[in-house]
Amino acid sequence: MVVLLLLFPCCVAAQSIQGDQQAYCVYLAEQAKAQSEFLRTPTALAGYTQPNTGLPQQLVAGAQLSLSNLKKAGISLDAARKNCEFYKASSNVLMALQYALPALEKDALTHRLTLIGEASTSLEVLIDQTNRMVAAQNMTRPMLTALISNRIKLESDRAEMQTRLAALYVPVLSELPLKELVETKQTSDVEEQRSLARLTRQNNWDVALTVGGHQQIKPVANGFEPYGEVSFNYNLAGRAIDKHLDRSVAAYGEWKKVQESDVARGLEVLKEQIQRSIAVQKDRLKLLQQETQEVEGSLEFVSAPQTAAALDFRNQLVATQILLGIEMGDATYRRDHLQGFLDRNF
Repeated sequence: MVVLLLLFPCCVAAQSIQGDQQAYCVYLAEQAKAQSEFLRTPTALAGYTQPNTGLPQQLVAGAQLSLSNLKKAGISLDAARKNCEFYKASSNVLMALQYALPALEKDALTHRLTLIGEASTSLEVLIDQTNRMVAAQNMTRPMLTALISNRIKLESDRAEMQTRLAALYVPVLSELPLKELVETKQTSDVEEQRSLARLTRQNNWDVALTVGGHQQIKPVANGFEPYGEVSFNYNLAGRAIDKHLDRSVAAYGEWKKVQESDVARGLEVLKEQIQRSIAVQKDRLKLLQQETQEVEGSLEFVSAPQTAAALDFRNQLVATQILLGIEMGDATYRRDHLQGFLDRNF
């Protein structure tokens, strides 16, 4: 039941992330389709004109189609698709960066619970042996009480780890390395800007096709006479505009690399945090190794105890060794797990 309760939020989170991405992409697609329909459809024209050259009044009706708009229609759909890809990549990497440290801590806490379980088993064996010796009057009750105090410490540690683990929320994260997720996000971000720049370029030119007919209404003439018109326009600064747009896309990519709130900077910050954490665990491990060596050295002096005091001292050393084993295993796991995460993701 506990396992199911811990896994349930992760499954819900995975569905929520996918649902969020899918819903946003549907929104973008519908917006782009609406814009594409608008750009692809010819514009209906109707008007009443009185030429100033003395010609009779006319009623004009027809339709106009813009070749630039036709091209914009396809680019708009492509821009929406690029925006969708960017949103997916961005949300994936942001989630991975946000929950990287909590995920590592969750793994470490789970491993520590395993170590506590193994230590509890070893300590129970020692307590049982001491109980038998107390029953045989070879040891005193206070000697047993010291071991029971260590068991209480272990149970308290177990409860604390379980509480921290239950309060720690980590959704299902992408299995791809963080470096790849960041590169994908940066690439899709620039691609989206490039597609928007392509869309802006279409404003530099246009070829408009207009067809229709006109009817003289004062005086009324017989027949509705057709007419056609082709117009072309080009912005003389088009080449300069295109160069600036290309430079803006390149500048956008460079900006994203140094932006404090962007994922590239977040990746560097996370790397520094992991490196500092590894250094802390290495220092912790050195101290624990020294303490373990001191305990092992003391155990050599009471390897074959002959008195009750020697037995009590050995039991205390063994209990301390068991507790140190938890800390040693925890520090070693954290150091190796963090280093593995660093190697895999950076």
